[in-house]
Amino acid sequence: MKRYIPILFILLTFLLQGCKNALELSPKDQVSEANFFKTEADFTQAINAAYNPLRTVGADYYTGEMRSDNTHYEHNPAIQGTAVTMRADIANFTNDASNNYSSHIYYDSYKGISRVNIVLARIDEADLSDETKNNFKGQALFLRAFYYFKLVRYFGGVPLYLTEVRNETDAFLPRASAEEVYAQVIADATEAISLLPVPNNFPQSGYASKGAATMLLADVYATRKEYAQAERLLLSLETMGYALLPNYADVFSTANKNSRESIFEVQFMQGLETGMQSNFIYIFLPKCYNTALITYGVATQNTATDGGGGWNIPTQDIIQAYEPGDARLEASIGIAEGTYDGSYYFTLTAQKSVVNYQAPEGKTGVPFIKKYLNPHNDKNNTDDNWPVYRFADALLLLAEAQNEQGKTQEAMVHLNRVRSRALQQAAPLTASSQQEARDLILHERRVELAFENHRWFDLLRAGKALETMNAYGAGLKKTHNYLVPSAYQVDENKLLYPLPFAEVGVNPELIQNPGY
Repeated sequence: MKRYIPILFILLTFLLQGCKNALELSPKDQVSEANFFKTEADFTQAINAAYNPLRTVGADYYTGEMRSDNTHYEHNPAIQGTAVTMRADIANFTNDASNNYSSHIYYDSYKGISRVNIVLARIDEADLSDETKNNFKGQALFLRAFYYFKLVRYFGGVPLYLTEVRNETDAFLPRASAEEVYAQVIADATEAISLLPVPNNFPQSGYASKGAATMLLADVYATRKEYAQAERLLLSLETMGYALLPNYADVFSTANKNSRESIFEVQFMQGLETGMQSNFIYIFLPKCYNTALITYGVATQNTATDGGGGWNIPTQDIIQAYEPGDARLEASIGIAEGTYDGSYYFTLTAQKSVVNYQAPEGKTGVPFIKKYLNPHNDKNNTDDNWPVYRFADALLLLAEAQNEQGKTQEAMVHLNRVRSRALQQAAPLTASSQQEARDLILHERRVELAFENHRWFDLLRAGKALETMNAYGAGLKKTHNYLVPSAYQVDENKLLYPLPFAEVGVNPELIQNPGY
């Protein structure tokens, strides 16, 4: 027996040493809090992680664009699972606090805020140049302002997390008022402007710049009807090198990502190994058996069963909003022509122009968002970025800010700069009153920025959400017999989304929004 004692002793020694290593909170051979956040590469990884929640932009076209009169959805009575009904409920204004798609907005925004706060807690102590520190800090502050601006517009006042959460007490905060959230957004965006560099070449890197922070803060001021502050910021953007591209359709080409017209866009990259691809076009097509006639011959993609399809479908209302000869209609919307079978699935037989389209006998034409349709090699794997802020948006917001200050003629100059790109032979628009200009600007924003998640917020800012959506819903019910009586009963409570049911349940400090 004695000859086994040394072996047991050795084994015990190894086990104890292993336990000691396992209990080491900061092992030297692994990435940890203690040995990370040292180099520029470390902070690049950390700030990239803070951008990552922006990539769930899909939830925004449900909660933003489909909440408006620009897009609706294909109704298939054979497919009414939870995910389908939750998305339809967003469009129909019948959503409740358990809706996963509005909850995604909430949780993804806080995920980004959490990652930003980690960067901000460590950047000042890093051994980096002041220029490098300022750039990381400016990006972090821009992102925190962006996420809180999204939250306050969708949900109203929300908890303000401004430091890293390290214990249970820090995690459960009450709602701040909307005014307090806006004050923080303004403070963060203002500091970001002072820290971030002006874009020094185009195409840009995709990271936030002084221009992105400037546009964000101008958007905040316009939302709060503080038009003089918005005007001052918007006038500065052209001096940073931003400009309209000559051709509207080129703005959305993957060959022109992060161009002079782009102020900020969410970055995507196709490729099977990257995991960073986009797939918007497949979600925006009808529930097809095969999309190859539209998707550049890419192998069969059954949107009836793979990855959805049938969402964010342009309405006749938006199609009819374009003036005759407006190049933006053809660039923004296409027609998928084909036939439906008994299961309400679509067999695509042709892609047609939307201009003056009339379906031939025996065929159905389904509109789809075309502006994100670019060549690609694999199904559900596209290279399209998502536009958040464009220079055209800035010019139209500038027109709005000036008009609201009584500078109507100055405002119309900026509106016509945008409109004339798409209607080059048309005479410039004029307005004889502030209200006439107001209506023209809102219309121009609709057709210029269609399907970029602006319409719902534009209606809110203009005070026209209730009027527009109730009238639109009443018309929709005449042609869509699947809509329940409670659909499109839009009141003041519906101008905000509910806080997620699970979040209110776990945090006793939270009070739900009225009406939910």
